[in-house]
Amino acid sequence: MKRHLLAALMLFAALPSAAAAEQGALKPFERGSWQKLLRAHAGHPTLVHFWGVTCGPCKVELPELGQFMKDHPGIDVVTISADLVPTLPEATRAMLDRAGLASAENWIFGDGFAERLRFEIDPAWQGDIPRTMLVARDGTVTTIEGSAEIADLNKWSEAQAAALR
Repeated sequence: MKRHLLAALMLFAALPSAAAAEQGALKPFERGSWQKLLRAHAGHPTLVHFWGVTCGPCKVELPELGQFMKDHPGIDVVTISADLVPTLPEATRAMLDRAGLASAENWIFGDGFAERLRFEIDPAWQGDIPRTMLVARDGTVTTIEGSAEIADLNKWSEAQAAALR
């Protein structure tokens, strides 16, 4: 009996650290992840940002997106590290942390065949990053190739809020 009680106490003690680890976890973006992501956010305005550790413009844009997420709590923010070269998850997490995006839903390409993943998202996408996809409540997708202007994101966010009125 004492052994079971001790095991239960150890389990409960580990729960907060497991929850904290999950919050900062990078989900592997694999075949089928795009449809899973769209289903999970259906009916909610969602900003999906594709970026990479080796992308120069992404280093400037990520902190701006972190501030956007803070200013627009009604918008789901999702980041997907889509570097063409494999990157270490630690470097990806570090950049997200510095940008204020650690609490966003964060994914990292987890399939060595990136072309297949990009094709599932958009058959015409050649792999250029940064790339932002704005998914409206009704499922309409607007794609921004290259760096997104925060003014445009704010305007889109306002339109999503107006759609509720």
